[in-house]
This record gives sequence, C-alpha cells and structure tokens, in this order.
Amino acid sequence: MAKKTYDLLFKLLLIGDSGVGKTCILFRFSDDAFTTTFISTIGIDFKIKTIELRGKKIKLQIWDTAGQERFHTITTSYYRGAMGIMLVYDITDMKSFENIVKWLRNIDEHANEDVEKMILGNKCDKADKRTVSKEQGETIAREHSIRFMETSAKANVNIERAFNELAEAILLKTAGKEPGDPVDRVTVDRRPTNTSKSCCN
Repeated sequence: MAKKTYDLLFKLLLIGDSGVGKTCILFRFSDDAFTTTFISTIGIDFKIKTIELRGKKIKLQIWDTAGQERFHTITTSYYRGAMGIMLVYDITDMKSFENIVKWLRNIDEHANEDVEKMILGNKCDKADKRTVSKEQGETIAREHSIRFMETSAKANVNIERAFNELAEAILLKTAGKEPGDPVDRVTVDRRPTNTSKSCCN
C-alpha cells in the first residue's frame, strides 16, 4: 500500500446560490487559474489540494456544490461529513446575499454541529457593480459568529487566505483529539456536555 503523503484530511464544502463564483474560487485555489467559461456545476464536483500548516501536511478535499434548487437533495447529503463550509455570495447580487440565511439554515439541518463556517463575499473586483456593502457582510457574519472575507477569484484576492484560515480553524479544533485518532473515523457522542464529533467520509 502506498505511503500516505499527508498527515490529515479535511473535507471542505462550497455552498451558495448558482453563479456566485464557487467553481471559480475552487479553480483559483486549486489550479491558480481563472476562466469565465464555466458551465454551472451539475450536482457536485471536487478538487484536492495539499497545504502545509503548523508543520503538518493537510490534504484538502474541496467539494463544489450546485446552487440550483433541483440539485438540493444531492448536495445536502455532502454536508454531513464536511469539517469546514464556505458560504459564498456575490457582492453584485443582493438576492444571493439574502439567501445566505437560507444556506445557514441548511447547514444547521444537515451538517455536523461543530462544523467550521466562513462567509465569502465574492467578486469584490466589481466594485462599480456592488449592491451588497462590506458592512452588510460583516454584520451577518457577526450575528452568526462566523468568519467573513471578501474575495475575488478573478483578481485573486483573499482566496488562498480564506482556505488557509478555514483549514487552520479546523486544525486547532482537531488538535485536541487523541494522538493517532484518525480524522475520518466517525465518533458520535450524544451527551449534551460534549458535542465534539469528527468527520465521516
């Protein structure tokens, strides 16, 4: 069997309305590429990128979900194993921002309760077409105690930083687990005093 080339595997999820730039964010991070010719994601797709944090090699398995309602049942089944979720809206599209509340509800319903979350206001390069202020993004993030960042896949603004910060938050959380405890083993503790769960594949 081949030797593992990483220390930890983190499963991340990109969610948000169709057309907000989830696939562009993923491609900018994984391949450092940007194209405007993406077709809408059908169902679900994923990329893998290994990063180094605090002396550990971390393999990020990043799932890109379709925003359209018709794929909803496929995509929600992927919430359960996610250790980190990025909620993406488009700063030029107020509706996509208003729907962040709906996506947060989906997380509450389908994801592990200790999942790390981050809100990204994407397309910040289009300042002249902005309909959602940075303050509005910061406010909703503060209300839900979630990290927030504005990004641009096109101009490569904060993309790497966003993934690194989310991965670091997960790393700090998993660092408290027993040494040698595999990250992908399912541990469910129903007692209210302890809600820590690791992730399942």
